[in-house]
Amino acid sequence: MGRVRLEAITWDRLGDLLAERLLDLKPADGAPWPRIAFDGAPAARPGDLAQRVSEALRIRGRPSLVVGTEGFLRPASVRLEYGHRDVEAYYNGWYDTGALWREVFGPLEAGGDGRVLPDLWDPAADRATRSPYTQLPPGGVLLLHGPFLLRHWFPFDLSVHVLLSTGALRRRTPDAEHWTLPAFERYEHETDPAGTADVLVRADDPRHPAWSG
Repeated sequence: MGRVRLEAITWDRLGDLLAERLLDLKPADGAPWPRIAFDGAPAARPGDLAQRVSEALRIRGRPSLVVGTEGFLRPASVRLEYGHRDVEAYYNGWYDTGALWREVFGPLEAGGDGRVLPDLWDPAADRATRSPYTQLPPGGVLLLHGPFLLRHWFPFDLSVHVLLSTGALRRRTPDAEHWTLPAFERYEHETDPAGTADVLVRADDPRHPAWSG
């Protein structure tokens, strides 16, 4: 992290610059749909940045689909099998990565049909969402946001990590969710998202982000 040079930027400008970068992005596997990660803890709000980029792409005539991993949580009976505050389960078992591979990434690989399921499970109601599939046309961009994205070997063509310092993460995480903090510390040590992501955004001060360019 100390070797990465960060420059101050506004959120609007960041959304525009990322969108411009995606216009010419060609997936390495030959698929017609670029797949982008917006990785970060819930407190870092990576979904907000994904939405900004989606809007910037829309203005530029490029379709996109924003998908959040919170729509692919496992049922409560599986998620909470070891209790409501089990860090190991949160880190390894809350998100249905198999469903993400099947319903999101599979349709967008070379030879896929582009029919993506935007969400699968409603954690509040603890039942299937029954959402219809979304047809992403060739050239459309997948913008997937959520935590721990860079540890699953998902086939991203570009990854953005929204970073919070340890202190900022603690301050901006609700007290009732402080039990999740060791999972993010483990993720940092095991995956080094700040060092492996293509683009790093530091958001300790939500009004004044900085990025690696």
